[in-house]
Order: sequence, then C-alpha cells, then structure tokens
Amino acid sequence: MDIVLFFTMPLVAVAAILLPLFINLRRTKEHKPTNRKRAIITNIASFIGVMAVMTALPLTGAFAEAGEAAAAADGFTEGMKYLAAALSTGLATIGTGIAVGSAAPAAIGAVSENDKAFTKALIFVALGEGVAIYGLLISILILFG
Repeated sequence: MDIVLFFTMPLVAVAAILLPLFINLRRTKEHKPTNRKRAIITNIASFIGVMAVMTALPLTGAFAEAGEAAAAADGFTEGMKYLAAALSTGLATIGTGIAVGSAAPAAIGAVSENDKAFTKALIFVALGEGVAIYGLLISILILFG
C-alpha cells in the first residue's frame, strides 16, 4: 500500500498542475472562447497548492521508518541539488537563446545599414549571452557551495 501512495502522489501532483493547461487546449481545439487569464491563475493556484501539500508531507519521511528516513533524506537532498543545478543552467540557456535569437538578427540588420553600429550591436548580443554564464555560475554554486 505504501508503494502505491509513493508513486501515485507525484502523479496526482503533476496532473493537478497540468490540468488547467489541458482544459485550455481542449477549449481552443473546440473553438470555444478561452479565458487565458483565468487559466493562468488556476494553474498558478494549483501549483502553489500542490507545492504546499508536498512541503507539508514530504515523500521521504511520510512512508519510511526513522532509520530509513535519514538515508532517504540524504538521497532526496542530493537529487534535488542536481535537479536545481540542471534547472538553473537549462532555463538560463533557454533565456539566452530567446535573447540572442531576437537581438542577433536586429544587430546584423543594424550593422548592414551602418558600420558604426557594430560595437553597440555586439554589446546587446553579449548581454544576452551573460544570462547563460550567470545560470552556469549558479549551478556551480549549488553543486559545490
């Protein structure tokens, strides 16, 4: 019974977080008017609710005995550390891709019209690249700090 709860609780959490998105997609396919603001608010509220439940009832200690809970908490902590490092690097590089993807074509267009705009254009592209470096720095601090 414990193993069933151990695997179904995260699935229920993911379903509760993604449910408003699926409802909005279904309404879009059926060409019904969608209230995107309401869908976003519902999604945020369900996310916060699920995170509050997960914080109040951590999976590592809820179904384990006292001796097993400490070992599971160490493994859980290590896993969350790696997950946090991966998210900080991954999301920072996605943001960098979006920034450079919009700044670089504009910079190329500006340089093709005026050669003196090269330095200014290069600065804007480099500012977008800085986000990836900051994400990598945060990952290093998480892993080794």
